[in-house]
Amino acid sequence: MKVVTLGEVMLRLTPEGYGRFVQADRLLTAYGGAEANVAALLAQFGAHAVFVTKLPAHELGLAAAGALRRYGTDLSYVLYGSGRLGVYYLEKGASQRGGKVIYDREGSAFARSLPDEYDWDGIFGGADWFHFTGITPALGGNCLHIVQRACREAKSYGATVSCDINYRASLWTCEAAREALTALMADVDVCISNADQVTQVFGLRAQGEGNAHDAVLAGMLAERFGLRGVALTRRRSVTASENFFSGMYYDGKAYFSREYDMLIVDRVGGGDAFAGGLIWALGNQEAPQAAVEFAAAAGCFKHSVEGDVCLASEQEVRAVANGMTDGRVSR
Repeated sequence: MKVVTLGEVMLRLTPEGYGRFVQADRLLTAYGGAEANVAALLAQFGAHAVFVTKLPAHELGLAAAGALRRYGTDLSYVLYGSGRLGVYYLEKGASQRGGKVIYDREGSAFARSLPDEYDWDGIFGGADWFHFTGITPALGGNCLHIVQRACREAKSYGATVSCDINYRASLWTCEAAREALTALMADVDVCISNADQVTQVFGLRAQGEGNAHDAVLAGMLAERFGLRGVALTRRRSVTASENFFSGMYYDGKAYFSREYDMLIVDRVGGGDAFAGGLIWALGNQEAPQAAVEFAAAAGCFKHSVEGDVCLASEQEVRAVANGMTDGRVSR
């Protein structure tokens, strides 16, 4: 199974433990980004996961590439050139104190790249799936045009296209997101989001609450854009340290996963792990109920792992999906 993802890699800087920015005299480094996180997880599952981006041609760009390559991600089509590596600062939340993210990514090498720079024939030759998120077209520069070109190329090669809405208010307005993503949805087969973002970005509203509400909302989204499937992550926050997490998949009928009660180590990348799990399961022709169970288990597992990338084998995720959630030591 060949899966292509495209987006920006960023350097993540985080105070140790649950320290606050104002306390930190050192910051821990990691590399990630929504689409890169998906590719890295799929590579660990055994997919031929191709990640496409442009990195700065200096040591930080090489370090970012090395961080993704270690998981088995195929970086054959990554470009190198002028521009910077985007940075984000993360202060992890704890108990009643929420987390905080500060972005510093303007002028990145990826945002300055051009659609014609990429070897689209090589990238999508033999591809089964293409995945992008709403973060990438929001980055300005040529990023929207790059995503539009990638979607057209993916469809021309017969690949399934998925989009995780991933709306970020710090990057663009709801109105700008609605305009851009509505146009991109013409090429999307599977949309991943959550109920709040579906309402924020596309203005769709459903009556009721709980399962019934989400099923109707997913149906409205599928009908609006002629989608093959809609997946929603579902999160109930007790505190920053304890959340309940589950997922739903809709293909004309709604399928709901089990709900996980999680004590969070690192929340970043949970939605990306859900997306990666869903792509793996659907791409391997698993039934909808099994697919959403696997996706939700992957999302849950990520919350126990430090860093942006979910470090997990397919077998570890399947164990969680099959109910092995007591956290016992494996000997």
